[in-house]
Amino acid sequence: MKIAIVGTGIVGVAIAHALLDEGHEVLLLDREGPAFGPSRGNAGWIAHTDILPIASPKILRQVPKFLADPLGPLSIRPAYLPKLLPWLARFVLASRPGPYERSISGLAALQRLALPAWLARAEQTGLGHLVHRRGGLYAFTDPQAMAAAKEIAKRQAAFGIDVQMIDGPALRKLEPALSPRFAGAAYHPGTAHISDPLELTMALFEAALERGANFERIGIDRISAETRPALEASHGWRQIVDRVVVAAGAWSKPLAAALGDPIPLDTERGYNVSFPGVSGLLSRPVAFEGHGFVATPLDSGLRIGGAVEFGGLDAPPNHARTRKLYDKAATLVEGLPAFESGRTWMGFRPSIPDSLPVIGRARRNPHVLYAFGHGHYGMTQSHATADIVAALVAGRHPAIDITPFSPRRF
Repeated sequence: MKIAIVGTGIVGVAIAHALLDEGHEVLLLDREGPAFGPSRGNAGWIAHTDILPIASPKILRQVPKFLADPLGPLSIRPAYLPKLLPWLARFVLASRPGPYERSISGLAALQRLALPAWLARAEQTGLGHLVHRRGGLYAFTDPQAMAAAKEIAKRQAAFGIDVQMIDGPALRKLEPALSPRFAGAAYHPGTAHISDPLELTMALFEAALERGANFERIGIDRISAETRPALEASHGWRQIVDRVVVAAGAWSKPLAAALGDPIPLDTERGYNVSFPGVSGLLSRPVAFEGHGFVATPLDSGLRIGGAVEFGGLDAPPNHARTRKLYDKAATLVEGLPAFESGRTWMGFRPSIPDSLPVIGRARRNPHVLYAFGHGHYGMTQSHATADIVAALVAGRHPAIDITPFSPRRF
């Protein structure tokens, strides 16, 4: 079959490989080109140990505190609030105990597939050396928060996730650059991170082309509901294919809406600063719990980033937020270079209120499949999602129940 994939971020590129495995003719389409969005500048974690959705009873209690600080871990641009209200209403509903537990079940099932799928694809494409298995740390400056994390660790262990609670001295033995302020950490020895998001996404993209995929730089405006879907763009461009996969991340919403699926997708604007060539401060990724940022020792340099800002796709970046992240990091990690020597970036995470991606068939055309809305886990879940999409195209049952990711769940 001839299959068009709309989007060439890490999810779209991963899907290309899964479909090439099964002998399909693959056409990759993107308005900007490969690795344009979050795949260019994310934190680089394969965070398969994360099983708790952002929408939770705990986050609802913290929202007022976060919103009081316009440069804090969570902010909403005032002019964007009216447009965001429907999304926020669904976020509140998803944070109730029942929906929260259902989201955990769906997220944990997908996360269980994530690392094995990544390792298999890296091995198959000869890119295994770009995936580093050095573990990851979730570090706490608040002893009470660390005590509460022990209950989360029990839940993770029940899903087969290896987690070890370590105290402050043990943490600093692993990462001497961390401040003595830390009470300890949850240590996941099995966590992996990648060499560099842009480098690896581009390497996988080039590998897909070498395997026979084709690429065209074009923005898709519409997908028809005909049996053999037609993709349409400006200036009369039109292409008829056997199947279409929509994997355009934050830009997927209008394509799905036109096919009868009003998906509550919005964008979390994430910020970071990278220090090219800086190495040796950290040996593995560290999440600074309660502070809203992470640090990753990429092969290309140290990256510090995080935060959530709701402001849509058009507003310019506010790098005062990036500076605030850096200033906080400088009090927790010794030896950081000057902020001015870093390279700032802002990207759009495609966010669904219940923290689960949308994977499934379009309402008006079952030959169009969706694979978007992965939020913070696009890099993590990319190859697991790709395997699910390939199974759906072939008419097979996926490895897990995909009901939690249905486009019709809203």
